[in-house]
Amino acid sequence: MSSVEEFRAEIRGWLKTHLSGSFAALKGRGGPGREHEAFAERLAWERHLAAHGWTCVGWPEKYGGRGASIEEQIAFHEEYALADAPARVNHIGEQLLGPTLIDHGTEEQKARFLPPIRAVEELWCQGYSEPGAGSDLAAVRTRAALEDGRWVVDGQKIWTSLAHESQWCFVLARTEPGSRRHAGLSYLLVPLDRPGVEIRPIVQLTGTSEFNEVFFDGAVTDAANVVGAPGDGWRIAMATLGYERGVSTLGQQVGFRRELDALVALARRNGAAADPDIRDRLTRAWAGLEALRAGALRGTDPSAAKLYWSHWHRDLGELALEVCGPAATLAAGAPYELDDWQRLFLFSRADTVYAGSSEIQRNIIAERVLGLPKEPRP
Repeated sequence: MSSVEEFRAEIRGWLKTHLSGSFAALKGRGGPGREHEAFAERLAWERHLAAHGWTCVGWPEKYGGRGASIEEQIAFHEEYALADAPARVNHIGEQLLGPTLIDHGTEEQKARFLPPIRAVEELWCQGYSEPGAGSDLAAVRTRAALEDGRWVVDGQKIWTSLAHESQWCFVLARTEPGSRRHAGLSYLLVPLDRPGVEIRPIVQLTGTSEFNEVFFDGAVTDAANVVGAPGDGWRIAMATLGYERGVSTLGQQVGFRRELDALVALARRNGAAADPDIRDRLTRAWAGLEALRAGALRGTDPSAAKLYWSHWHRDLGELALEVCGPAATLAAGAPYELDDWQRLFLFSRADTVYAGSSEIQRNIIAERVLGLPKEPRP
């Protein structure tokens, strides 16, 4: 048995043993559009993972990880999803900020912030998008200035996932007055439990509120809480986005497979599979998911991968309502109770917008991957 197979067997056995008792009820809970489900219990589960060494498996051992290889990380995320384990609450800290600090942070920053992330003692959110700077992230207007040894932050962030549950936010802010676009930005680590920070949940199509608006009005953070040099924030922010689209997406694809399998089973039960068009679309969905996995294993360009999976998942949501038939247009109960297929349809509309809209991803692919001329800008 290879080391990867041994690692896979180890995590599979651990999950089988520990995802039981009070934790058994958490199977399948949480995830996009459902982050409100059993949050406190999922937090306890993730701290249980940490206590047994199953958080941050890809981090180097010197920072509390297991130093797992890419193949072992793939095995972990796949086995976690196959076990129907609950959605992680610490993804942004573990998968985005942690690797960013390991590669670009100071030793003091690593010593301060990495242990609480690994132990799931401090949760993080991502302060990138703004009302006028979403997919066009370089248009950031949130500003920060050094005053008396502290950064003072003013501005607004939006679509900030799980800010209402987080203690910290990594914020892309303009720190050089008069700078434009990618220049003059800094990557700041900002506490959310201090004066000058207001978090307002945003009610989504699903009726839930996992996204937030975050307002900074004279919020402060220590001068040392800048990752990289001041003014070098764009480079650091792009590094974080690269980690965001890493091996953990293979676990996401296992979740997609579970949704597709359930939809095929429903089509067989309710007779929708007798429709040649439905059968064709289910087959195309299966082929698309196989292509997604092959691309992830091969290392597809992150923008191409994001573009492809987001449209695949949105299309699956549309197909789900076709399979369900006319009853899919009715809420399961008052005032606005949705079933899993309705929630999939509604929330997957956001897939092509968050983490970089499809329009922006196409531009990135055209300009940076294919080398085509840049789009004219005013």
